Amino acid sequence: MITVVIIAVLVVAAATLVYVVRGRTRGGGGRGLKRRFGPEYDRAVTRHDGNTKGADRELSERVKRYGSLKEQPLSPAAREQYASQWAAVQEQFVESPQTAIIEADALLAHLARDRGYPDGEHFEEQLAALSVHHAHYVQGYRSLHTAARGQSGTEEMREAMIEARSLFEALVTEQPADSDQRHPQSPDDRGHAPWALNRRHAKGSGTR
Repeated sequence: MITVVIIAVLVVAAATLVYVVRGRTRGGGGRGLKRRFGPEYDRAVTRHDGNTKGADRELSERVKRYGSLKEQPLSPAAREQYASQWAAVQEQFVESPQTAIIEADALLAHLARDRGYPDGEHFEEQLAALSVHHAHYVQGYRSLHTAARGQSGTEEMREAMIEARSLFEALVTEQPADSDQRHPQSPDDRGHAPWALNRRHAKGSGTR
């Protein structure tokens, strides 16, 4: 009788372990995925016509494929160069919004590649990988990419440029703990890096 009880306990324990491991592999299930992906989760549900199970499967696959991706550090020189390029793009936006958007889109793709993400020539793959690690910022990149393809008006381009700033800042300033931190970029009083495209720059484009 004792042997039967022990076997039953072991079976229950094994089943529980399998359930927990599967839940972790899938990114913590629906609640865990929603917490991890935020607005990207809602977008996935919409894309699956409200089917949360379909959204869970899609996002779980992203976690499985890109969750172990290790972001590569940027050298201080590379970070400074990217900051300079972004500043130049935001200034160009005043005179030529469409050209600036195209260059900003290419700059983000190149930056993501340098941080260890898939090449920007495969946008959807790169975006999927970024969404696993920067879920709350990728919508700006998506909007920027759409605008770069000539499918947005000036106001939409302005908003996309401003929104994409968050992902740019995250990729430039957030470095692995063991990377060279001797020359970090200093944020301004608003909490954004000094190369950010602020509202004043954006509004200036509307007067040209």
